[in-house]
Amino acid sequence: MNLSEQTEKLNQYLEALRKRFEKGEAPSDRKDREFFNMVKEETTPIYNLLESWETDALAVVKERKASVHPNQIQSTRENMELLLMHSYYLDARRKRYMELYTSIRYVFDLLLDTLEEG
Repeated sequence: MNLSEQTEKLNQYLEALRKRFEKGEAPSDRKDREFFNMVKEETTPIYNLLESWETDALAVVKERKASVHPNQIQSTRENMELLLMHSYYLDARRKRYMELYTSIRYVFDLLLDTLEEG
């Protein structure tokens, strides 16, 4: 999967996570093992994709094929990991969640735009 496809897929996950956050309910018990296992199962593919995306994106940035700063790539991965957990545990205010969402979306869109130009 190339970087554009990875970024598109992460964008789809991002949208699904936002919808989950807006419609979801917090778990009744944060220490519920069953809930934890469900979250782990659902988020593992996203974490794996995010890890390979970061590696590929940093390589593209290093080759100057995209006008995104390496710190933006690293921050986006960290923000996406935060957003993942907030989407399931609903432990962030909506404003904070949307700030993370907007930041991630901005970098994904910027990356996609510069990749298409190249």
